[in-house]
Amino acid sequence: MSSLRTRAARTREANPSSRAGVALAIMLSAQLMIILDATVVNIALPHILTSLQFSRTSLSWVMNGYTLTFGGLLLLGGRAGDILGRRRVFLAGIGLFTLASLAGGLSTSAGMLLAARAVQGAGGALAAPAVLALIVSGFPEGRERTRALGIYMGVITGGSSLGLVLGGVITEWLSWRWVLFINVPIGIAVVAIAPLFVAETPRQAGRFDLAGAVTSTVGVASLVYGFVRAAASGWDDHLALGAFGAAAVLLAAFLAIESRARQPITPLRLFADVSRSGSFVARLLLIAGMFGVFYFLTQFLQQVMGFSPLRAGVAFLPMTAALFGMSRTAPRLMPRLGAKPLMIIGMLPAIASLAWLSRVSPATGYWSGVFGPMVLLGIGMGLVFVPLTTASLAGVAPADSGAASSMVNVMQQVGGSLGLAILVAVFGTASRNAQQHPLPGLTAAAQGEHALAHGMAAAFGFAAILNVVSLLVILAFIRTRKLAPQRAELREQEPAVAS
Repeated sequence: MSSLRTRAARTREANPSSRAGVALAIMLSAQLMIILDATVVNIALPHILTSLQFSRTSLSWVMNGYTLTFGGLLLLGGRAGDILGRRRVFLAGIGLFTLASLAGGLSTSAGMLLAARAVQGAGGALAAPAVLALIVSGFPEGRERTRALGIYMGVITGGSSLGLVLGGVITEWLSWRWVLFINVPIGIAVVAIAPLFVAETPRQAGRFDLAGAVTSTVGVASLVYGFVRAAASGWDDHLALGAFGAAAVLLAAFLAIESRARQPITPLRLFADVSRSGSFVARLLLIAGMFGVFYFLTQFLQQVMGFSPLRAGVAFLPMTAALFGMSRTAPRLMPRLGAKPLMIIGMLPAIASLAWLSRVSPATGYWSGVFGPMVLLGIGMGLVFVPLTTASLAGVAPADSGAASSMVNVMQQVGGSLGLAILVAVFGTASRNAQQHPLPGLTAAAQGEHALAHGMAAAFGFAAILNVVSLLVILAFIRTRKLAPQRAELREQEPAVAS
């Protein structure tokens, strides 16, 4: 370790920019681990269902337990980084994430796994804001930041779909538990190496808005629980209705707290810009549809089409390749086409892919009914995310860069949780209706398969509607300028990596 520290010191003395590049690589590696965990478990869900005896609707909590705490605590994590130092909070978050991954892999019950997933989300919420804040503060607005955001979004989008492939490989060759165990050596390496290259940021005076964090997190969790409960027990269930009522009260309290807090966890001034607010809403709706696709399509491939976990994971490679390729192409297209036209162009194949998937049935083949939608979805999402992220961060004051960066991640995680909960409710209602009105001539097994596919098709159809609404929001509210090829902001930026 002493030798490694000496070489690191020599590197930064000889070439400070090299240290910045290494620091960015370390932070993005940690971000990749966090993002992978949001989807790598997807492929393992059928095995987790039977191993720990989940119900089909409660199984969604394996995903939502992670994304809810992640999304709900992200703003608090960003604020903690400002007050305590971003590197310190980043390392604490990675350490917590690593320990929770170990506990999740060792789980012997559904409750233990859900608790571990929730703690994983909390660790990710502490670590993730530092990554995007590093990019926003370390690269001037314009071409440099756009290029850096392209790399970041490549990690986000490519990592999400890569997690599906990796999950299939691990589940097939090892066990579903190893999709969690794999985080342990990576987390240990990041905690050991990051202090050598990532400098601590100055602490800022301030206080934690715990009331805002609690009301927002519990409010969104109540809303998600209401949808999941309705999916299992019907829309007239008293617990579901009570959860919706509690969510309305808590989220209203959150807005009241934030409007009066001296140092709010969510500065409401971020929403004063109509274009930025529109980009937040569009992202939430976009992710709501995409997250549900990952969840249901992995199960459709395995439980309806009969794919093994490995084959199901490999089946997502076309989406992975298209996502990564387009996310790397988008920064080069933005100066020529403009951010808003590129978003609109990307939304069209994304909507078409979900509409295509809404026609799935037990007779659907991979090449005729799944491959095409995957490619279209990868192309569309890859083109949309970079300009959408740019619109969310454009013109943000340096003092609000951490909060704005965290809000981008919040919209992503909360959108995933709410979207999955809503689509699970749509799936539950449609599959129950199919079971109550069986098709003549089908065996019991075939009828069950038909009901499963019918529910998933309905979920895909509703996801398409969410994306159509996202497109309408982009058209109506987002206003962006074409980026000049050599434009770069010269204003002073907060140093994220010290020389």
